[in-house]
Amino acid sequence: MNFKAIILAAGKGTRMKSKHPKVVHKVCGKEMVNHVIDVSKKSGVEDVVVILGHGSETVKTQIPQDSMIAMQTEQLGTGHAVLMAKEYINDNDTIVVLCGDTPLVKEETLKRLFDYHIENQYHATVLTTKVENPTGYGRIIRDENEDLLKIVEQKDANEEEKKAKEINSGIYCFDGKSLRESLDLLDNNNAQGEYYLTDTIKIMRDKGQKVGAYNGSTIEELMGVNSRVELSKAEEIMRRRINESHMVNGVTIIDVNSTYIESDVEIGNDTIVYPGAMLKGNTKIGSSCIIGMNSSITNSTIGDYTEVESSTIIDSTVGENTTVGPYAYLRPKSNIGNNVKIGDFVEVKNATIEDNSKASHLSYIGDAHVGKNVNIGCGVVFVNYDGKNKFKSVVKDGAFVGSNSNLVAPVTVEEKGYIATGSTITDDVPQGALAIARQKQVVKTGWVEKKDSKDNK
Repeated sequence: MNFKAIILAAGKGTRMKSKHPKVVHKVCGKEMVNHVIDVSKKSGVEDVVVILGHGSETVKTQIPQDSMIAMQTEQLGTGHAVLMAKEYINDNDTIVVLCGDTPLVKEETLKRLFDYHIENQYHATVLTTKVENPTGYGRIIRDENEDLLKIVEQKDANEEEKKAKEINSGIYCFDGKSLRESLDLLDNNNAQGEYYLTDTIKIMRDKGQKVGAYNGSTIEELMGVNSRVELSKAEEIMRRRINESHMVNGVTIIDVNSTYIESDVEIGNDTIVYPGAMLKGNTKIGSSCIIGMNSSITNSTIGDYTEVESSTIIDSTVGENTTVGPYAYLRPKSNIGNNVKIGDFVEVKNATIEDNSKASHLSYIGDAHVGKNVNIGCGVVFVNYDGKNKFKSVVKDGAFVGSNSNLVAPVTVEEKGYIATGSTITDDVPQGALAIARQKQVVKTGWVEKKDSKDNK
């Protein structure tokens, strides 16, 4: 048996008031449609078909490359959308239909739906929930045996049907063969003039096929995002879920309401995350770390026992037992080793700093390779750019770069090379040598008096 997901993502999303397709708007750093794709795969789906329409080229660039694509050039209803994917529906498939604007549906909910569908040998199963105010939702109508009779859309429901509190989630499981056959029998004889996927339920039942309804979700999971207000609500719910899952796994989050962690971030146990932290993208934080207030870490890996204090780290790697900050800036391709100190107002870009080295404050280290046990003094600048090209500096193990020095790349400081404070180094420094490159101080006594006398004339 092959599980296949059909994800409806063709709508424009007019209420979003955006030039971008609705489904590519992000919740906790990930496009809504990709939340749905990811949760379907985690629940056991092997193949994904995405129905595209409005802004299809944009959506294609955001979804996984292995996704199959079907086009719905005219939005004529959910049944019509699934019909566009008919060529991908095989008789032995189990098809789950999902909406690309419902990012909050949970993996465990889909797994329970699949199990219920298979165990009861249904040809179709709809996921449902009960709410106090069902206005706007399709109603679940059951027969005298509590089996699914039909699904009635709000505009087509009579007064008695509108009283039903069990609603359609828009998520379905189908037997592939039964779905293919039912799609061919759909019509648009309804108030909207659309082809409803819900009508396949009645078609199957009229043919004597077994259909079911599984009341196994919450209204929170089923929330569709149609506006910026709803997008914000989805963000809030998702953020709460993410933070709670990390806390369950042994992470201390001091203030969950002011901590932003995106969905793909991994954090080891006994790590403490302080208020204002933003952990984004494919970031991986080790165990027993401290992520200080207002730190921002994106697509980066942080080793165990490392502390990041009020700093920004982007597309970089930091080792174990290392301290970063406060107010440090690790730009892309920074590779920081173990037991390293990157202090306040230090900026690193496209550079490797090996174990046990330190740049304690106010330095710029760009396009460089710094070895082990190196000291980078205060105010040191790796001068890597001549206005047109960038060049690399190498500082080898055990070297000492004095404060307020400039290393004009390309230049190499050999092992245990020593650069005197205030030097501008343009030539390589031999192993164990002292390099001094500064103007000899000149003192002119009485100069200020002479200047003042001249100025007062």
